[in-house]
Amino acid sequence: MKKTLSIFLSLVLLIGILAGCSDSKSASGTKGGKDVDLRIWSFTDELKKPIKTFEEKNGVKVELTIVPIADYPTKLKPVLESGVGAPDVFTGELAFIKQWVDAGYWENLSKSPYDAEKLSDQYIPYVFDMGKDKDGNVRALSWQTTPGGIYYKRSIAKEVLGTDDPAEVGKMMSSMDSVFETAEKMKAKGYRMFPDEGAIRWFAQGDAPEPWVNDKKELTLTDRKIEFMDYAKELKKNGYTANAAEWSPSWFESMDKAVKVKENGKTVETNVFSYVLPTWGLHSVLKTNVKKSTGDWAVTSGPSPYFWGGSWLGVYSKSKNKELAYDFVKMMTQDKDFLKGWAKETGDVLSYLPVTDEIKGDFKDEFLGGQNNYQFFLDQAHNIKPGIVTKYDQQLDTLYGNAVKEYTDGKKSKDQAIKEFYMKAKNAYPDLTVPNK
Repeated sequence: MKKTLSIFLSLVLLIGILAGCSDSKSASGTKGGKDVDLRIWSFTDELKKPIKTFEEKNGVKVELTIVPIADYPTKLKPVLESGVGAPDVFTGELAFIKQWVDAGYWENLSKSPYDAEKLSDQYIPYVFDMGKDKDGNVRALSWQTTPGGIYYKRSIAKEVLGTDDPAEVGKMMSSMDSVFETAEKMKAKGYRMFPDEGAIRWFAQGDAPEPWVNDKKELTLTDRKIEFMDYAKELKKNGYTANAAEWSPSWFESMDKAVKVKENGKTVETNVFSYVLPTWGLHSVLKTNVKKSTGDWAVTSGPSPYFWGGSWLGVYSKSKNKELAYDFVKMMTQDKDFLKGWAKETGDVLSYLPVTDEIKGDFKDEFLGGQNNYQFFLDQAHNIKPGIVTKYDQQLDTLYGNAVKEYTDGKKSKDQAIKEFYMKAKNAYPDLTVPNK
């Protein structure tokens, strides 16, 4: 993942980093000798504080089991299928959410007494849609939305572009052509636009994104996705990046100081102008790695809206504690008082509109020079098209990322890389119809 453009692998490693900061497993429900009232499984420790709040509020004992993301699906699936030791509530993540909503593991929340379908207009549309199964039933809900943007250094923007205003800088990156024009200006002043060419993969879908696989089980490689191959190669060929592969030491290093790159046979020092990251990239990536340039950052929009990651949760369909289990889900996704406190404490951008409409004007982040990133990300989230994620995405993203890298590295022609992608996609999913090319 660290050396590919794969969306899935990038996603998995970052979440693995976050999960790695917590215990691999927590099972403290029997502390004090009291029986456990509710069991929850997740892949990070972010539910620890909400669980404590829920326990105090309801006078119950909750057991939290944390399994690292790399092992989570394989360890949870057999438990859900057998029902032995199964949780009452469990979380799901973007990479496998669409498989799980259709598997019947989560309770149908559209039916009585939950009636979650009535909540549809109270959530960011794409977030609510992600928790639905193929028949349109709500199976899982999420408290957060994870749209992305382009984080950039204000001082470099002022020097090269004449302004550090997010709205004005966004205009200079509103299309792929303008991104490359800005990249050329950066290079002329000795800077690099991005750490690596994989940064632009999030804009490969364009303004009219389509799912990898349509309703007829046909694999669709859109013109915009094919164009991405050329954009990635041009970024590398023209020296617009620092060749700092995503999640590599140099990728983190270039956030806060100059890094060395090869140019015309010589080694030179350069600074990276921008990083393409989602909401959680601010708190879990930039803030944890940047020291010197705190306050010199801002975030703006790119050529098209995108999202990266997210957590959903629901009630296990065979749970014997469904009422209490849904009470926890409701607290995490609909409790106004809890969510207001959660947003202010964590900076998490919420998907629940009754709360975000009330608090969105209250945020200013000093790391971003006082910018209200909360309002920015909510605007981006509303522009994300629902219904573009499929259960095939995890593997197809990986295969296509590998194909793009083969092309950008000069190991294969574009046609050869695409042909190999189709072949590997067909091998991975024999039920798909793949273009004969």
